[in-house]
Amino acid sequence: MKRTDYISWDEYFMGVALLAARRSKDPNTQVGACIVSPENIILSTGYNGLPCCCSDDVFPWEREGAETKYPYVVHAELNAILNAGGRVLRGARLYVALFPCNECAKAIIQSGIREIIYFSDKYAETANIRASKRMLDAAGVRYHPLQTELASITLDFRAPESAGIPQKSDADEK
Repeated sequence: MKRTDYISWDEYFMGVALLAARRSKDPNTQVGACIVSPENIILSTGYNGLPCCCSDDVFPWEREGAETKYPYVVHAELNAILNAGGRVLRGARLYVALFPCNECAKAIIQSGIREIIYFSDKYAETANIRASKRMLDAAGVRYHPLQTELASITLDFRAPESAGIPQKSDADEK
């Protein structure tokens, strides 16, 4: 009898996006993104951070003041689009931790991504996000929050036998 407690595709891909967010060096906001084909194949991932070859130790991470992170940081969605390395993104889905800003919405539309599944929309009332939604609506890009009953997913880096994961025996393979 097969397991029945496995995660859905949406939970899986959002989990990948949230895991990608853990790579961000941003001390305030960590966002991850995962782009998936209509066949449920991961095409690319990204997180918010500096462009390659720009040291995380040299550029600012401040949110306010004379020199902030904003002119330098590449958002997770754009990073995922750029990291796709020329793969066709038309018809793909984007899983993202935070609803895309207006600048990322432009790249999403231009790349041909057709659906966005997001985790949080905490800036929904800002002009930036209202503009994003207006463009996405006009372009016919669907978006909706992740629907799940899960409270969490735990990753365990211990060896499978010590983590309680059943192992196949030699007898199982015969």
